[in-house]
Amino acid sequence: MRDKSIEFEVIQTIETKDALFEVLQYPKLAGSSDVRAAEQLFYVGAAGMRLKLVRVTLRNGRLRNEPGTLYYMHGSELEMKASTGGGVFKALKRRTMSGESFLVNEIHGSGQIYLEPSYGHFFLLELHNEEMIVDRSLFYAGSGDLDISSKMVSVSAAVAGGEGLFQTQIAGTGVAVLFSHVPAEEIQKITLNNETLSVDGSFAMMRTGGVKFTVRKSSRSWAATSVSGEGLLQTFSGTGTVWIAPTEEIYKQLSTPQGLAQLALPPGAMYDRETGK
Repeated sequence: MRDKSIEFEVIQTIETKDALFEVLQYPKLAGSSDVRAAEQLFYVGAAGMRLKLVRVTLRNGRLRNEPGTLYYMHGSELEMKASTGGGVFKALKRRTMSGESFLVNEIHGSGQIYLEPSYGHFFLLELHNEEMIVDRSLFYAGSGDLDISSKMVSVSAAVAGGEGLFQTQIAGTGVAVLFSHVPAEEIQKITLNNETLSVDGSFAMMRTGGVKFTVRKSSRSWAATSVSGEGLLQTFSGTGTVWIAPTEEIYKQLSTPQGLAQLALPPGAMYDRETGK
């Protein structure tokens, strides 16, 4: 059998002084000996979905990755270490406030690191002495210079906004690897200049640190709110940037048994889940 390496398609690349981050896409998978797997693969391929993964080439650097995200790595100078992630105090705060592990995973040295593949989507975000607040499920990995911690949102925003009591705060200078349920080209970047953005849904992915997140009624009065049909809105105010993924709600709906039928109705039309009409 001829020795042949997989020829990945490079989707996105960011290079720093001590690391090269790449989002890679597999070529079309040929299938395994399992007929059931081949059937699933056929439909996945017909839908245009491709398997993706992240490769990080360290040059005497370090990578912090979420537990369970390491796929494989090779290099004579790579070493996995357990770290407090910025000191004992931060580790205690992380453990006490959000229930996360006291220790975090770090890989130090030089070599190539491959993170777990997914049919979802990855994108790279470079920060220059900045602060970002992202949904807890988004952070996948990041360069060692970044400080990753938890940020508490208001109780009302946590309960009514559906985002949980804690979000992930990424601060400093470096590259963050983020996971997304939608392709990067479907993510919209909205800049606020002492303005307000209201979102009817939970598809706001992240925001810069200066943007305030609350949940408000769609109208000033409860009567007007009930008439509007919009209810409570996730509200982002201040100066900064918000990233939203509007198509995520469409994909969620399509994954339900009656999702396609519901999307075929006029927007705002009443829909009976039991009868499908």
